[in-house]
Amino acid sequence: MEIVAVNALLCPHCGRSFIYPLPGANALVCADGHSFDIARQGYVNLLTGHGTKFISDTADMVAARDAFLDAGHYSALANEVARQVSKQLSRAQLSKAQLSAGESEPAVIVDAGTGTGWYLHQVLASVNTETEEQFGEMPNVVAVGLDISKFALRRAARRNPQVANIVWDLWRELPLGTDTADVVLVIFAPRNVREFARILKPGGTVIVITPLPGHLAEIAQDAGMLAIQDDKEVALVQAMAEHFVLIDSQELLVPLLLDLPDVVNVALMGPAGHHLDADELRKRLSNLSAQTKRHAEKNAQPQTSATAAFRISIFAQVP
Repeated sequence: MEIVAVNALLCPHCGRSFIYPLPGANALVCADGHSFDIARQGYVNLLTGHGTKFISDTADMVAARDAFLDAGHYSALANEVARQVSKQLSRAQLSKAQLSAGESEPAVIVDAGTGTGWYLHQVLASVNTETEEQFGEMPNVVAVGLDISKFALRRAARRNPQVANIVWDLWRELPLGTDTADVVLVIFAPRNVREFARILKPGGTVIVITPLPGHLAEIAQDAGMLAIQDDKEVALVQAMAEHFVLIDSQELLVPLLLDLPDVVNVALMGPAGHHLDADELRKRLSNLSAQTKRHAEKNAQPQTSATAAFRISIFAQVP
């Protein structure tokens, strides 16, 4: 965990800062002595009291997500998110003079709903490489990843060991100081608008990724995936309106060729995964082969065409 990321955290018991852990430490300890175990994978569970009433993603859902994302199907989305993060950090005036003179600490990204950390990994690799090439500094961007699923954070902590990966319920007051984040990322995750406004620095932005109506429509019904509401963008803007104004919005359409394991994984990795049985789903989807195309290569698996459809919305704080 980078020291700047740890410095952004606050103890959920007393609201005081944490002391940066020494190498090999097995706990994160605040200034008042409250201690939270560091799991062997590297994440920290800061939830206190009764924890959360929300159901976290299961180990099977998380494994399906990792398999699908590692296959590269959503790489175009990750690349565009990284581009938008770079753009918004520049908008926040992370200037060449500041960075090269060492006069500013690294910018802080809060990934609200980090999951397995796959998107955040792509973003940090892209943004830090870009700023290192320009300014000779590394790292220039650090991150805090929040998620309710310990199964997801086990993978996130292994993938992004430099990130402060924290088990947390996004609907609660976030364990972060006021004015600590430059960018909040929300990729298919809950939006705690009031808290996002509190933790963002002046000039900071929230980047929200949501599926468009028609997302994976070619397979959604057969795979038992949940439908996307038609007025999702309007609802998003209205939900953010008390604290944020929409400054940019774009659609991203990504054509995909998916084989049967891919279709099973994309169904299981989303909200519908809480209710789907993987074996029954595979049997039901086996008839997709009648609608499939084959690669030119001999003995290639049947594949079906689908289009992933995303909206990337950028919000700035209301002046």
